[in-house]
Amino acid sequence: MPFLVQLTDDAARDLEEVCSYIAEHDTPRSADLVLDQVEETICSRTEFPQRGTYPRELLKFGIREFREIFFKPYRIIYRVKENDVHVLVIADGRRDMHTLLQRRLLEADSQPPNMSSKEQEWLSTALD
Repeated sequence: MPFLVQLTDDAARDLEEVCSYIAEHDTPRSADLVLDQVEETICSRTEFPQRGTYPRELLKFGIREFREIFFKPYRIIYRVKENDVHVLVIADGRRDMHTLLQRRLLEADSQPPNMSSKEQEWLSTALD
């Protein structure tokens, strides 16, 4: 059964910012091509979403709740919950991912569905 892939508001904003940056600094056509390829990469998670790797910043703390796929230089970080894939972050991998992940994964309005307070506390401690 295919998984339903959903972008959080933050991830949708990330993708919009990436495309705007490319359109401004390269060409709108290049931005459209990147958008199409990122969307294709994200949609590939409808089948076998567990095939993604664990983000190294989280793995070193034993956190295996999140996965990531790459469309270089972009990292797409998501969480699989039941039959849903929640895309949380789409970011240039050259960014300070530690700070970005801490902010995104701990903010209440961006919380992946069903993350318990215990998981939030553990994640907060691990990323500090």
